[in-house]
Amino acid sequence: MERMFQVFYERYPQLKSYDKKIKEAYKIMEGSYSKKNKLLICGNGGSASDSDHIVGELMKSFLFKRKIEESISVKLKNQYGDDGLFLAQNLEGALPAIAVTQHTALNSAFLNDVSGELIYAQQVYGYGEPGDVLLGISTSGKAKNVLAAFKVAKVKGIKTIAITGSNPNPLTKLCDVIIQLPSNETTYIQEQTIPIYHLWCSLLEKHFFKQTN
Repeated sequence: MERMFQVFYERYPQLKSYDKKIKEAYKIMEGSYSKKNKLLICGNGGSASDSDHIVGELMKSFLFKRKIEESISVKLKNQYGDDGLFLAQNLEGALPAIAVTQHTALNSAFLNDVSGELIYAQQVYGYGEPGDVLLGISTSGKAKNVLAAFKVAKVKGIKTIAITGSNPNPLTKLCDVIIQLPSNETTYIQEQTIPIYHLWCSLLEKHFFKQTN
């Protein structure tokens, strides 16, 4: 793992000062997945795209091929013959992750019927369980729908991690770990956010699937 961090900071030296918090956030996610929990992710605009991007890296192979659990593979082949073999050979190991940004029908219905500020909070309430993790990406740290989601997470025993800009913001008080990047420029924050979550995804993959590579 240390080698991965070394390479990361050689490539992104401007993020070295966030080493402690990046590692703390990773350990929270690793611990959650070790207990069969899941990751929920939220953000708006480009951060919504990042939320979905993270799901894509966690729910399938990222840097190397992941095999599924051997017990599931055997059952598929025993019960469904050639079809089961195809499934066993082509399904990939997954780390459960949900971008609450992506459920258009649910989010638009809740926005229309109740409140747009609560579209993420409703899903954190519905999906979230103690031991899960909520990752929020908000360049301002002031997005009302993200703040509401974090408040629900805190009372449900869900760990909270956020990436924001440098300005003082209310999200800082709702996080177990917050990474405040050294700018208030949206494009800069977004550009620095991508390598951070790619690092987290690669570390998680290596930890949970290293023996199936």
